[in-house]
Amino acid sequence: MVRSFEDRRSAHQKIAAGLRREITRGDLPPGTQLPSTPALMERYGVAGTTVQKALLMLKEEELLVGQPGKGVFVQRGTQQAISPAVYMPPAATGEPYRWISEAEKRSQRGSSKLLDVAVVAPPHEVAKALKLEEGGQALLRKQILMLDDEPTELTRSYYPLGLAEGTAMMEQRKIRGGTPTLLSELGYPPVEFVDEVSSEIPTEEEVVALQLPKDMPVMLTLRVVYSEEQRPIEVSLLTKAAHRYRMRYRIPVP
Repeated sequence: MVRSFEDRRSAHQKIAAGLRREITRGDLPPGTQLPSTPALMERYGVAGTTVQKALLMLKEEELLVGQPGKGVFVQRGTQQAISPAVYMPPAATGEPYRWISEAEKRSQRGSSKLLDVAVVAPPHEVAKALKLEEGGQALLRKQILMLDDEPTELTRSYYPLGLAEGTAMMEQRKIRGGTPTLLSELGYPPVEFVDEVSSEIPTEEEVVALQLPKDMPVMLTLRVVYSEEQRPIEVSLLTKAAHRYRMRYRIPVP
């Protein structure tokens, strides 16, 4: 027997959800003018204050923008698709981090800000993936990845101390080409990665780092990168703003 279930969200949250989906999937492209408040009131059978609350949510997400005397318009387009696989091969010697070079191909400006480098006791799932003994430590490199100066991803990457000690990874500075290039130069090229992607309620750190609007979920990816002989060389927790980006995977059928 199918259990009945009711959407208990407020009316303005439901309206915002419907409009958001039309925007992010391309049914309402950038530049589209939304119907007037009275027209939306009639469409949804709600009061004007409810419509305004819904539109405010989408303005805070930068999906809509109001133009005085003209109306409300769609500001952003569909979510930008990001293909994780293109960032995995190490950059060639002297070349920039792939986040930067791939952004240039899309006529965007990619950048990163290093937030922290520290030896820490990693979270449980990270320690398990790195095959650490109980109480073991790892090197954490935490950074924000940006596209056109907009925070895109909070990256927390953990590395086995046996690989990191005595290298530039331990230093509080960026690495030319990124850690995949450095690890390859050390004899540990990435040959495979495994992603587990989930939708999560953001922590305070993630809300602040990604400048998230209220009540916006995030995509959290647990990524394990392996070198030869299935040796884990990096485990990352990657957090993206769910309303701005989507993941694209191209997987050949065996």
